[in-house]
Amino acid sequence: MTQGGKEDMTSFSKEFIGETITILGAIAPEGIEAMATTLAAVRDGGGRLFILGVGGSAGHAGHAVNDFRKLCGFEAYAPTDNVSELTARTNDEGWETTFSAWLRGSRIGPKDGLLIFSVGGGDKARNISANIVAAIDVAKSVGAKVTGIVGRDGGYTAAAGDAVVVVPPLFPERITPHTEGLAAVVWHLLVTHPALKAAATKWESAVR
Repeated sequence: MTQGGKEDMTSFSKEFIGETITILGAIAPEGIEAMATTLAAVRDGGGRLFILGVGGSAGHAGHAVNDFRKLCGFEAYAPTDNVSELTARTNDEGWETTFSAWLRGSRIGPKDGLLIFSVGGGDKARNISANIVAAIDVAKSVGAKVTGIVGRDGGYTAAAGDAVVVVPPLFPERITPHTEGLAAVVWHLLVTHPALKAAATKWESAVR
């Protein structure tokens, strides 16, 4: 080993990149195509897109709202972008209903859709990511479409969703970083997909 363990750190970087390539190669393109088709139908049918995530996935949600609005012409929103409402609902009503009550307040309907970012996808029996589970139930009750990019076995999102991409958990000790990292790859694929993209990105369209 070199001084300071630099050789070990380089080996880890190579290993992580190799894992990422392996997982990306295992994601079924058909699942992404189904998501693109489902999301395009929501937009073209005049529906709105509500993007949900917790923790790091909340950051994904805010970023993705920008991309779907600016590049794909969606009317898109993320409840976590309004921290005042989110914390008020958490304080006054409890965490479990933060998303479902927000969706009801937004008058979610059959034309609308959800896009969920979640490592586990929610688990109703074990009360994990209960606010995501409750949001899915509200969406399904009004006939809205449910899509998602999730990890592990996809949890409640994959079980109840209409078009969900599951990032294969090929390296169990690093499920969270790989799921969150590749969720960003998949959503950037989607906003670039011919079925969805409606506007040019800045640097590709800039004249040199």
